[in-house]
Amino acid sequence: MATKAAVEPEDLNQVTSRVTNRKSKILLAWCVHLYTAIGLLVSAGIAILIVRGGAESFRWAFVLMLVATIIDATDGTFARLIRTREVLPMFDGRRLDDLVDFLTYSCLPLLLLWRASIPSPGTVWVLTIPLLASAYGFCQVAIKTDDGYFLGFPSCWNVVAFYLYVLRLPVWISLAILLVFALLTFIPSRYLYPSQPGWINRLTILLASIWCCLLGYVLFEMPNDDARLASSVESPAYAVALLSLFFPAYYMIMSWGLSFHLRPKKNL
Repeated sequence: MATKAAVEPEDLNQVTSRVTNRKSKILLAWCVHLYTAIGLLVSAGIAILIVRGGAESFRWAFVLMLVATIIDATDGTFARLIRTREVLPMFDGRRLDDLVDFLTYSCLPLLLLWRASIPSPGTVWVLTIPLLASAYGFCQVAIKTDDGYFLGFPSCWNVVAFYLYVLRLPVWISLAILLVFALLTFIPSRYLYPSQPGWINRLTILLASIWCCLLGYVLFEMPNDDARLASSVESPAYAVALLSLFFPAYYMIMSWGLSFHLRPKKNL
């Protein structure tokens, strides 16, 4: 009896510790999902700014898109650390993430291009093509490969919209860019998924951090009225925007190179 009495408090402490630990994990898991859901609030802010219109509103819309991108780039890491799938198996965080991403990476950037008349009103219908292509991409079961890549262009229309808006390219070039990237959505090439492990992804995160700093400078220096924006091609911010293209170029070239390297080998 003495032995039993000595063991019972210890067992009770262990059970209490496990329950407390379980509750802490559940709380942390919900905090991660809440962090992802902040992207919805950011999306609402972006939508309000787009509807308001004007250079100043568009600048802050791009700032919020950058915030949404940072959230998206980090929430997956938090989810893996907390193991949200195991802790909250009844809640699909990936579905929430896809919902936020479709808004902030596709719908709202393309809406901004329409509101800013890029492309011109006569060719605005072209924006429906990347929108449908993005919907196709997000609905693909194999959009993320088992070896840690996106399959097909990962619908980064926020990046495309930023450069089309800031660089003020000729209409035909803007249309060509929209159509080419929409087409790349249907081509099953691998694209880097920086939140995955590996030295290439670590390098990509480092370069992406530098890129975000450059974008921050461009957004800070961007003119706050339409007239000055149209004549800003000789400004330092415009030059920095051109310089920042190093990262999209790196991302695409590295992704295509890896896709070619990892292509299935045919038996001769």
